Amino acid sequence: MDQATFIEQLAREGFQPPVLVEREALGSLEAHAHPFEAKALVIEGELRIRTATGERRYGAGEVFHLAAHEPHSEVFGAQGVRYLACRRPA
Repeated sequence: MDQATFIEQLAREGFQPPVLVEREALGSLEAHAHPFEAKALVIEGELRIRTATGERRYGAGEVFHLAAHEPHSEVFGAQGVRYLACRRPA
């Protein structure tokens, strides 16, 4: 998905404007959850997200979606990752 389409879609769905997130190469975030629904479009690099249903890899052009209060952990690729992240209050 391209950035313009992603931003238009989010506006229609009631998400707040996106912010750019940059994560370091081979970094990680331990299990955590957010009090909001989140959607993000990967711009560069890759990451893996583990939830109760398993682990999935996301690369450039792919969107990940997390429900509010959904526990998850993240592992960032060898080049790190850059993504546009948006929130929608629960």
